[in-house]
Amino acid sequence: MADYLPLFKSGATVTFTASTDVIGGRAVEVSGDRTVAHAAAASTKYVGVAGHSAKAGEKVTVHMPGQVQRGVASGAIAAGVSVQTAADGKIAAGAAKIGLSLAAATDGALVQYSD
Repeated sequence: MADYLPLFKSGATVTFTASTDVIGGRAVEVSGDRTVAHAAAASTKYVGVAGHSAKAGEKVTVHMPGQVQRGVASGAIAAGVSVQTAADGKIAAGAAKIGLSLAAATDGALVQYSD
């Protein structure tokens, strides 16, 4: 059997190209070959959180799942509930689970979640 190592480990930071303008701290999803955009509501293509803002065509660092993140809440979120992506890369309570809220947050506030 040949030796094998993964390209990236859980929780790593990985460089992608922004396919649209992205805001640092927003959830992003795969939008093409090694490209990302703000995640849509209930995205099944969530890949992590943008580490900084970037214009379309620029490189952006993405914090991959396996960390504790802080995202902008879309609606009130209670502590200990499943969270999912919301429109424009925000985070909402929901069943399309990307993680678990670690603290309560009000609409527009930062919510802590493990992904």
